[in-house]
Amino acid sequence: MKVLSIPTRPNATPAGRSRHRSRVDIAITATVVLAVLVAVVVGLSTHRFATVANAKAIITSASLVGIAALGLTLITIGGSAVSLAISPTVAAVGMIFLATQSLGLGPALLIAVMCGMLVTGVQGAVVGYAGANPVVLTIAASFAITGTAIGISGGSTVSPTDAGYDSLNATPGGVALSVYVLIALALIVEWSLRRTSFGRRLYLVGENRPAARAAGLPVGLTTTVAWLGAGTLFAVTAVFTAAFNTSANVNLGGTLTFDAIAAVLAGGTSVAGGRGSALRTLAGAVLIAAVSDILLLRGYSTGVQIMVKGLIVLFVVVIVHLRSKEGRA
Repeated sequence: MKVLSIPTRPNATPAGRSRHRSRVDIAITATVVLAVLVAVVVGLSTHRFATVANAKAIITSASLVGIAALGLTLITIGGSAVSLAISPTVAAVGMIFLATQSLGLGPALLIAVMCGMLVTGVQGAVVGYAGANPVVLTIAASFAITGTAIGISGGSTVSPTDAGYDSLNATPGGVALSVYVLIALALIVEWSLRRTSFGRRLYLVGENRPAARAAGLPVGLTTTVAWLGAGTLFAVTAVFTAAFNTSANVNLGGTLTFDAIAAVLAGGTSVAGGRGSALRTLAGAVLIAAVSDILLLRGYSTGVQIMVKGLIVLFVVVIVHLRSKEGRA
């Protein structure tokens, strides 16, 4: 009796899926590089853009957004979409950091990082173990964090009682310390994603959570660890932002949530999870900062700046979607 064979799709095999992922990654990287080159070309035609002082301003701005975006990259790769509680977390942790300056810079930093990890890690545990919707959960968390911060501070601005925080505003070699920290953290996160068992598990969980759970992977633990790492990076952003502003209140985070999301998505990290890179997020943060700087120098309003950043994110997301759809066809 003749046995009928069922043809398989080219990408149905592991090798096919690997080749498809490679093509998508190349397309994403090329798109990000092209966007950066376009920004550079437009920037060079903008008055005062191509100056050393302006370049330092761009990378300093990118560093504050970029560190938070690295944390969000971990969350997004793990399949948890995005966190909408970044700004409130940064504001609350920044207030705690400045309020504890009397204990010394080291203890204040430690307390701030622990608070960032606790607040964000709890959210990650609920997402990882209880399967909560991360968008809805982080909206609720943002209200809870802001309300708690207002209740404790009475809605007033927190000012430090000691100037130890000022060392975070140092500029070694004429470049803000936060820039060096951003580069170091980007390399550490990229290494963790590519070279550790945690990173490999995180990609697998983000790509297909039910399959990862069926395969016996610790989905809840992996998700929680990713959010703990994100909380640490949000706390680092908070201490630098608070130190730069020399005071903190519930509005300290500003539009950081949306800027971080823009940097992550503009860097080509898939909002569906399972694909992303810390180094591309770094490029995305620089791109978003450069575009904002160009529009500011050209005299465009804040509304136009937000609109253009949104269009950039939309363009990259569409490219990622089309490449992924092509691979599934």
